Formats: sequence, structure tokens, C-alpha cells
Amino acid sequence: MMLIDCPNCGPRNENEFKYGGEAHVAYPADPSALSDKEWSRYLFYRQNKKGIFAERWVHAGGCRKWFNALRDTVTYEFKAIYQASEPRPELSTTDIRSAEGGTR
Repeated sequence: MMLIDCPNCGPRNENEFKYGGEAHVAYPADPSALSDKEWSRYLFYRQNKKGIFAERWVHAGGCRKWFNALRDTVTYEFKAIYQASEPRPELSTTDIRSAEGGTR
């Protein structure tokens, strides 16, 4: 079991949350002007990188609010959790090195 620290409710069981994909993906200014290829790239193409990744989560079994998190996709460790309206926080060099397999 993993605990996720909801910014509104505090730490809760992972079963109360739903993953919402990559965070900070800008909606196209004029979607109707996009070609089918451009629209499909917006809908389906996302990063799938190893290491620190910005994600969207919703506390479906609690406050039902969306928030963002920086999570290490290798260790599953949450490095930062923040409101969806806030900018992505900067991580220290130690956190980044740790996520890339370096030493602390």
C-alpha cells in the first residue's frame, strides 16, 4: 500500500486516487484549426520518461479535487505534490540525481 498526500485532505490510501496523465499539457488555442494528425498528437502523444515526471491526480474517493505531483517513475516516490493551479516546483539537485540513479 502506498500513501498519497492529498493537498486538501492529507495522506490517504492510494486506492482513493485516480491517475490523470501528464501534467502541464497546454490545450490548443484553436483546436478546430488543427489537422487530424496535430489533434491526435495532442490527445494521445505524451512523454513516457524514466525519472521525475509531472502528473495529474484526482482524489476520487475523497475531496474529488485535481492536483499535480512530481513522481519518480522508477521508485514510485512522490517528490512534490501541489495544487493544479500552481506552477511546477523546482527540485533540488539531490532529488534529481537520486531519480536518475545517482547517490544522495
